[in-house]
Amino acid sequence: MSYRLKYSIAFLSSVIALYSIANIIYYVSTPVYNLFTANAQQPINDAGAQMRIFESVLQHIQNDYVDEPNLEKVRAGALRGMAGGLDPYSSYLTADQVKDFQGKKASNQVGIGAEFSQVSSYLYVISVIKNSPADKAGLKSGDVIEYIENKATRDISLYDARQLLMGEANSKVNLRVLRTGEKPQTIAVTRGTYKVPEAETRIETGKIGVVKVFSLEAGEAKDIRARVDELKKQGVSKIILDLRGVATGDLTEAADVANLFIKDGNLAQVIGRDNKATQTFTADAGKFLFDGKVVALIDLGTSGAAEVVAAAILDRQRGEVVGERSFGAGTQQQLFTLRSGDGLLLTTAKWASPTGKTFLNTERAESGVKPSIEVKRPETPEPLEVEDLIDKQEQEKQQPNPNATPTPQATPKPPVSPEDLQLKKALEILQDKANAAKAGE
Repeated sequence: MSYRLKYSIAFLSSVIALYSIANIIYYVSTPVYNLFTANAQQPINDAGAQMRIFESVLQHIQNDYVDEPNLEKVRAGALRGMAGGLDPYSSYLTADQVKDFQGKKASNQVGIGAEFSQVSSYLYVISVIKNSPADKAGLKSGDVIEYIENKATRDISLYDARQLLMGEANSKVNLRVLRTGEKPQTIAVTRGTYKVPEAETRIETGKIGVVKVFSLEAGEAKDIRARVDELKKQGVSKIILDLRGVATGDLTEAADVANLFIKDGNLAQVIGRDNKATQTFTADAGKFLFDGKVVALIDLGTSGAAEVVAAAILDRQRGEVVGERSFGAGTQQQLFTLRSGDGLLLTTAKWASPTGKTFLNTERAESGVKPSIEVKRPETPEPLEVEDLIDKQEQEKQQPNPNATPTPQATPKPPVSPEDLQLKKALEILQDKANAAKAGE
């Protein structure tokens, strides 16, 4: 499919962008209103109809706008609007951002150690990497970042927000954070390098091994394999694979981890245009390692590669998945460069389960991986609460002050505690009846 056609199909969202940037609709004569009402009957995905709307709006800007319009600015606004109307991971890039993306510019910038998405147009924290600058500053999974310094996140793309969070090592960035059950606060995060922890293991009563995963980036599958093999040598016959808070990783690594517990058949798919599988990951019997019982733990911070592992365990009926519905991500983007030097970073494929169910969906109820046994934690905020947080703030008439003195943060609590209901349920499933009865006392 040509870029022109993709550009056309996505156009509806650009009308809103054009409105906000050029501020013309209020001043344009009645024929514009008639234009929109006449085209309201056109099929939404009629590329030709959408292109005609675009051309008509552009013509009115040129002919009727009160001042001489800056068409380059209007074009950039339209492109941002179109990309923003697709999904959080598609984005319009300026010419400089294209160079950065293609690696043509050297950079010594570092981040803060958290994974983000967009919910209700606001920057949303999916998960925070253990011992990262974000973790040390007190940022939590489920936090809504309303401002990055004095920049409202609802006004920028996810890509732009990530760029703003990058900076020189030891520099600080102020984040105005909305959190369920708490007043808005400003958290100062000192940017810096960090190391993602390697997988951790321990043995619980009943020879049940627990493998806590922190990332599925390149090389992690090999490390997890070594740790599972070590547990086997220690007599472990059942394993809990803790994927909670894992939101970074590679699809190939995820398939390799799933292969440790699944001997044959499909492990994951990549779904492209027209819901067609463009790539399928199949288990290699030679990489199969553990044939004992398995339970996977997931939560709202589980995303992307970790969802691949959980979905494979569910779809292949390899074991139970306990916890909360995962966030829902896992996409592949392609950069389309434009004549002007800027570009469009467009989602061209989604990661999916062995049966082809994609994790990224527009509806929360269809996103992510639904656990076979749901165990919710009271403190876990749902993405659906973002709008409630914003509404509450407006009702209380609290004026944002991004440059306020940062609120002191308490030391983050350990991820696993005696009150870990999800882990407790996983242990009950894998323990024998006698031990299960004792656990329920």
